Amino acid sequence: MQSDLKSLLGLQEDDRAIMAIDEELGALKPELAKLDELVAQLEEALARAHAELSAADGRGEELEGKIETYRVMQERRRQKLEWVRGAKEASALMAEIDLARGVLAQEETEWIRSAEEAQAIKTRAAEAEERVATEKAEQAPRRAEIASVQDECRARLKEAQAKRAETAKGINPNLLKKYGRILTGRAPYAMYELHDGACGHCFTAVPMHLRQQIQRGDTIATCEACGVIMYVSE
Repeated sequence: MQSDLKSLLGLQEDDRAIMAIDEELGALKPELAKLDELVAQLEEALARAHAELSAADGRGEELEGKIETYRVMQERRRQKLEWVRGAKEASALMAEIDLARGVLAQEETEWIRSAEEAQAIKTRAAEAEERVATEKAEQAPRRAEIASVQDECRARLKEAQAKRAETAKGINPNLLKKYGRILTGRAPYAMYELHDGACGHCFTAVPMHLRQQIQRGDTIATCEACGVIMYVSE
C-alpha cells in the first residue's frame, strides 16, 4: 500500500506541474484577448468605411449612368427640334428641353455632392487602414514576447505530460482509475494530507481506527465526505 501511495503522490506532483504550466498559459489569454479586441475594433471601423465607400461609389456610378442617359435624350430632343415645323410642336418640345435641362442640372449637382462624399469616405478609410497598421506594428513586439513564452510553456508542458505518462505506467490500473475519477470532482487535487485527524480538503474528522490504518500504510482510504484520498507524510 505504501508503495502505491508513493506512486500516486508522484503522479499528483506531475499533475501539479502540468496544472502550473496550464495556468501560465492561461494567464496570457486575457492580454492576448485585449490585443485582439483592439485590432478587431479598428478592423471593424475599417470594414465599415470600406462598405460606405463601396456604397458611395455605387451611388456615383448610378448617377453617372442617369446623367449620361439624360444627356443622350436631351441631344435627341435638340436634333428633333431642328426638324419640327409646327410652332405648337416646337414650343412643346422647347418646354420639354427646358424641363429636362433643370432635371439634368439637379442630377449633376447630386453627382458632385456624391463625389465629394465619396472622397471624404475614402480619406476616412485610408486613415482607418493606417490606424490598423499602426496598432498591429505597435503590438508586434509584445505579441512576439507572448508567443515566445507560449512556445517555452508548451515545450515544458510536453515534457511534463510525458513524465506523467511514465509515472502512470507504474501504478495499479484500478488505483489509476480511482485517482482519475476523484479528479473529475470538485476538489482541485485527488490527494490531501491529514491535518489534526481531519481530511486536509474538507476538514471532516476521520475515525481513529481509520487514521491509524492510514498512518501505518495499511490502506488507501478516501474521505467519506468529499471523496479525496487521504495520506500521512512520512
